[in-house]
Amino acid sequence: MRSLTTKLGLLVLGLALTGCGSSSNVPVGRLRVVHTSPNAPLVDVLVDNNRELASVPYKASSPYLALLSGTRNIKVNAAGTTSSVINANVPIETGKDTTVLAVGRLAGIEPLVLSDNNTAPAAGNVKLRLVHSAPGAGNVDIYVTVPDAVLSVVPPTLTNIPFKGVSPYLSVPAGNYRVRITPAGTKTVAIDSGTLSLAAGQIRTAVAVGDPSVDQALTAIVLADN
Repeated sequence: MRSLTTKLGLLVLGLALTGCGSSSNVPVGRLRVVHTSPNAPLVDVLVDNNRELASVPYKASSPYLALLSGTRNIKVNAAGTTSSVINANVPIETGKDTTVLAVGRLAGIEPLVLSDNNTAPAAGNVKLRLVHSAPGAGNVDIYVTVPDAVLSVVPPTLTNIPFKGVSPYLSVPAGNYRVRITPAGTKTVAIDSGTLSLAAGQIRTAVAVGDPSVDQALTAIVLADN
């Protein structure tokens, strides 16, 4: 089986070559898929019943895939099978980016569809979005601080965020940051990103994942949106 990277590279290359010919005005949008279900197996991702991603592991993210605009049927199957754990119709808009996260434990897995805003941040700034995709955590507070900030003396950046909650994009000056996530109303750190070095112009999405009840530690993954 070809690797995920190879498969994606061939798909994007083929679409790019098509765009250079007579079909350059074909309307396309972009789709990214992220596997955040802590006890789901490797999965395949099908777009309109064509397998585009194979054997995607937990915490993995695809690059953006260029797709024809319109409503696309997205299926997430247990790898190598026709058994769909997610079957959803997702609108793909011309010139816009969409992220679909597979969220929740396997028994209740579902798609979380995000509309991405990858327009450039203000000069000298970065854009940071935060997503709660950790079914093993309840409502949480999120702190976005300089790396050495003492949590006990700073207020949370976002409060009482539920599972599947998504923040607006935060526009902050480029520099070093640290994202810490606590159970809502406490200062007990459940997830610590460590130092994130963010350069001017970058857009990033930090996703809280994990569920200790199925032996997957609470942690964060950071997606490069541009």
